[in-house]
Amino acid sequence: MKTSTSRSRTLPSRDELLSQIRTLLDRPDYDLQAAIMKELLAGTLRLHDSHLDALDLKIVNRAVKELRHAFHVFHDYRDRRKISIFGSARTATDDPNYEMAARFSRRIVEEGFMVITGGADGIMRACQEGAGRENSFGVNIMLPFEQGPNRTIADDPKLVTFKYFFTRKLIFQKEANAIALFPGGFGTHDEGFEILTLAQTGKSDPQPIVCLQAPGCDYWDDWYAFVTKQLLARKLINQEDLSLFKITTSVDEAIEEIHTFYRRFHSMRYVGRQLAMRLKTGLSLEQVAGLHQSFGDLLSEGTFELRAALPEELDEPNLRNLPRLVFASNRQSASRLRQLIDHLNKL
Repeated sequence: MKTSTSRSRTLPSRDELLSQIRTLLDRPDYDLQAAIMKELLAGTLRLHDSHLDALDLKIVNRAVKELRHAFHVFHDYRDRRKISIFGSARTATDDPNYEMAARFSRRIVEEGFMVITGGADGIMRACQEGAGRENSFGVNIMLPFEQGPNRTIADDPKLVTFKYFFTRKLIFQKEANAIALFPGGFGTHDEGFEILTLAQTGKSDPQPIVCLQAPGCDYWDDWYAFVTKQLLARKLINQEDLSLFKITTSVDEAIEEIHTFYRRFHSMRYVGRQLAMRLKTGLSLEQVAGLHQSFGDLLSEGTFELRAALPEELDEPNLRNLPRLVFASNRQSASRLRQLIDHLNKL
């Protein structure tokens, strides 16, 4: 009875729910948010019609709650660039990688980024000490050991705690404009390979991915040897996939990799079959003409064109005035697309 009473205090009443539903249904269909909310509501009703087990319903309910809360926490910071940083919770404070992580985080904050970590100890604690509480997000996971929030992010409104790894990893990727990986265990490899998989398959927007190790540490060198010997040599990945990430022992070099990625490139958006690549600075006609010889394999038809914002992009007014490189993308290689971005940044 106590549980039922407690829940009744937090849930809207029947009349309040009906009022909210009526208000939603009265909104016009051309209102995109209203249309999506109606679809969510219909999907919820279908869950009831499917006669799912209570456990299945609990999973759906918890996942929606976690994502809703995380979206709310990050919403007010949507105009700040962010970097998700991964690494071991077991790294000791006297490990050179700990000091490097703290130094890297201080520097990346100076570049205007905020830092997202798992919020625990080790590399995560080092990064949030370096970035400072005001520039840190903690994306924690409920575990029986190792994963309590570190003292820098504990009790901060920007700390989000998840039950499920899949909702947590979605936030790590969705909110990030760059990725940094430090030495770590199974969790770091899980997160790192998922980030690379999303990048390789084009399921995430292009972004810089840096793998950092302290001078004298061979962690990523050995990892790279495995990747090239076992994956590349067996043709399980392509040569251009190696351009998706950079391994370095230098904080300066890692910062430069991230800075260079956004030197000219800003963002991109698919509009039907057209890919609109937004640029901070324009290109000359000669530079665009040169793209056909080097990157013509990215085209499904037509040519590379310099364009203003496409009509469908006008719902992002703050990006309206950026110049565009627009082309019909065949979507066959996200790694080659990354190479195109690197080429544009170097022009």
